[in-house]
Amino acid sequence: MERLTEILRNNRNAAGTALLLLILTMVAFPYLLGVSAALGVVLLLLVLAVAAAIYRWLNHSPVALDRPLSAARLTFGVLVGFVVVGAAIQAVPYGWDRSNPPITAEPPWDSARTRELTVRACFDCHSNEVEYPWYARVAPISWVVQGHVSSGRDAVNYSEWDRPQEEAHESAETVREGEMPPAYYTRLAHDRARLTEMERSELIAGLIATLGGGEDESDD
Repeated sequence: MERLTEILRNNRNAAGTALLLLILTMVAFPYLLGVSAALGVVLLLLVLAVAAAIYRWLNHSPVALDRPLSAARLTFGVLVGFVVVGAAIQAVPYGWDRSNPPITAEPPWDSARTRELTVRACFDCHSNEVEYPWYARVAPISWVVQGHVSSGRDAVNYSEWDRPQEEAHESAETVREGEMPPAYYTRLAHDRARLTEMERSELIAGLIATLGGGEDESDD
């Protein structure tokens, strides 16, 4: 315990920076991408592992943690770590498939307006008409996009209405409760999915008329 205290005291700047990176990662991944912070932590640990290897290589000797570490070498190692890990994960094939299966049937929309709003707010995860943004080609964002699209299509797919859609009647409720479209989806991108309060009310009413679920409406 005393040795650990000494190491942290001698390298408080490096420890503080590592802690800050960890906190930012744990916040950014759920807040901005809508995925578990665990993925971000794993990637960050890989970056730090590469940084440690680079630091030791530059040092030409075992790292003595009981003495202050070189800030310049640490910074260089972290930057190289981000580049190496970022390049390596592009080889992971998950997220490469950006195809759209055939459209077999759509719901009997109550109006063209309901379909328009549903396309804007829901189709990029719940249809076979997904418009993949350019960054969907870059891991780890490509992994996140693929995961959201796959889970969205499994839950409700407005392009395959010729098969059972057991959760379809919950569509209006998820919009009413603010679960759809999710905040992370509209926060930094997807401007067209941002609905005004009037548009949200229109969409809820249209989804109830088209798919049902109005009986779940809570009392004011």
